[in-house]
Amino acid sequence: MHPYAILRERLERGETLILDGGIGSELVRRGVRWRDFGMRTDTTVVQALHEEYLAAGADVIRTNTFQLNRRTYLNTFRDAAHRRRIGAPDLEQRAPMLLRRAVALAKAARERAWRPEVAIAGVISPLEHCFRPDLAPPEQQALAEHGELATILAEAGVDLVLLEAMNTIGEACGATAGALATGKPVWVSFAVGADGNVLSGESLADAARAVREIGAAAVLASAAPPEDVSRAVERLAAAGHTPFGAFAHVGKFDPPSWKFDFFPQFAMTETWPPERYAAEAGQWQARSARIVGGCCGTSPAHTRAVKAALAGTR
Repeated sequence: MHPYAILRERLERGETLILDGGIGSELVRRGVRWRDFGMRTDTTVVQALHEEYLAAGADVIRTNTFQLNRRTYLNTFRDAAHRRRIGAPDLEQRAPMLLRRAVALAKAARERAWRPEVAIAGVISPLEHCFRPDLAPPEQQALAEHGELATILAEAGVDLVLLEAMNTIGEACGATAGALATGKPVWVSFAVGADGNVLSGESLADAARAVREIGAAAVLASAAPPEDVSRAVERLAAAGHTPFGAFAHVGKFDPPSWKFDFFPQFAMTETWPPERYAAEAGQWQARSARIVGGCCGTSPAHTRAVKAALAGTR
């Protein structure tokens, strides 16, 4: 049976699915330089991390593709002519190449772990910074650019597309439509603020309704501390948008001072050790969240703790 068909059946039975934890932040914690997403010189480390999440009990693993799109490379330059003059010659194709490589590494990890039932989610994040909703593109532009990313991921072999940390309703709707055009199932997670609504200030209930009407199969709250995600879970539960899920970041975002060396570092993660995080995840499940995982700052240890805490419960 296809991995996503297995997930769908489990959700229909009311079971809770375990999503993996942080990829980028965990690679940085392990000393991987984030330039090119660790996928030019550290592919063995990336694959090994996927394998650790599989061993920890994840039902869904995500590709190492958060914030990976053409803009990541092209926004560094004044314009296309400037890029061609001083930029590396392969920058135009760098993102598509790394997207395909990321899928290949996730598939290799699944095969090595002997867990063919696990689904691979191709991750697509906001086209600009996930914490800057003011930079979000118009819906039609989002549809085109996200559609291209989703097509690459679908052709590379993902089982579903996860639009992660969307921060406006407009971009989320455009991205959902573009991803659904591939024929793959689509889950949408929204970055939320302290009030549990979308980071843009828009209603999370409205956001969930908008993407579900387009065809998203699930809506999740993410990219915020556990207590903020808990407020978002309450909003999703009250709105009745099922199935829904949640995954939070732990610690404090600690960016470097130079964009060229940007990496997703989170400090003070010890304030949310695995057992504490798992207890909070149990509260999300108690409020009917059926997809539970971890965001930046979490590790395979958090996934293992969540799996143990939620095992045998609904």
